[in-house]
Amino acid sequence: MANQSSSSSSNPILCASFNQDSSCFAIGTRDGIKIFDSNTGRLSIGAFSIVEMLFTSSLLAIVGAGEQPSLSPRRLCLFNTMTGAALRELNFLTSILAVRMNKKRLVVVLQEKTYIYDINSLAILDTIDTVPNVKGLCAFSPSLDGCFAALPASTTRGSVLLYNVMELHSHCEIDAHRSPLAAMVLSSNGMYIATASEQGTIIRVHLVSDATKSYSFRRGTYPSTIFSLSFAPSMELPDILVASSSSGSVHAFSLGFALFQRSRRSSIILGSIIPESVSDALDPAHHDVLHNAAPAGVKSYVVVRKIDKVADSSTSEIVACRATISMIAYNGYFQEYNLSINNRDEYSWSLEREFNLLTVISNSSISS
Repeated sequence: MANQSSSSSSNPILCASFNQDSSCFAIGTRDGIKIFDSNTGRLSIGAFSIVEMLFTSSLLAIVGAGEQPSLSPRRLCLFNTMTGAALRELNFLTSILAVRMNKKRLVVVLQEKTYIYDINSLAILDTIDTVPNVKGLCAFSPSLDGCFAALPASTTRGSVLLYNVMELHSHCEIDAHRSPLAAMVLSSNGMYIATASEQGTIIRVHLVSDATKSYSFRRGTYPSTIFSLSFAPSMELPDILVASSSSGSVHAFSLGFALFQRSRRSSIILGSIIPESVSDALDPAHHDVLHNAAPAGVKSYVVVRKIDKVADSSTSEIVACRATISMIAYNGYFQEYNLSINNRDEYSWSLEREFNLLTVISNSSISS
């Protein structure tokens, strides 16, 4: 879920979110909600600061932007898009900053507390006292087997609290960065977490089960605000991690190829005898940048919707992967790219679709 930014007053989109499997996405504007099919670009339904979907069901969680008394930022409404009826409302003492859902749990993030609910009965299961979380940062893995919520654990360092929302206990704390967190994401199966600090120069990936660092990627030399992170869908190690930043670029990092693993061996040996800050610089970048995907400074939200692997028929070795990467820019545009990566770590981008989200007519087909 991408929440409202400080610059949103100059952009028509207040919030944007993909559902848990990225098959649909929603935008909230001052005129209402629009929900789109990611595959066809068709509008399904059309001023909210948060809109969260539950897969492809008719259930929406919506939070008002506060511009009308009936749209309080302290009220969460569970809404049925099929009937147009509000199912339940939850009221809080302070503004709701983020909402996450799966088929069993509802997570509501306030500035200093996070509430865990049973989504069917709306019985409150636990309350987590947190450090001040003014950005409403929260990563969530919707899988019922590895269902974690990740929250900031410090206001001065990039520490992450991982909480098991199914078993209702703290799992671990990861000290990922020296600077406070700016963005984080959990893989869909809850096995990996990627984080970026306010510096935005290094993105780290940790294995959740034992809180060990798996990868460090250097995004760039100069600081940049990371707006969003997204893993490719996978049952094991995701093959790709993507990031959008305030420079207007989209960064893609390769995790899954054998070449990557082979080239890491030397840096792992060196990393065992030198400080972490130095070994980060030695970790192979294995990433590519798509420049000018959005105007610089405009908030954007990027996801890897799907990924296909191509094997050599003679050797059965994976020789390439092709990813579908979708991006919503808060100036009102949707873009979809195909990204191909071969086993020589060569990247190729192609723009497949682009359209203005604010001018789409209900049930009309979108052409690129």
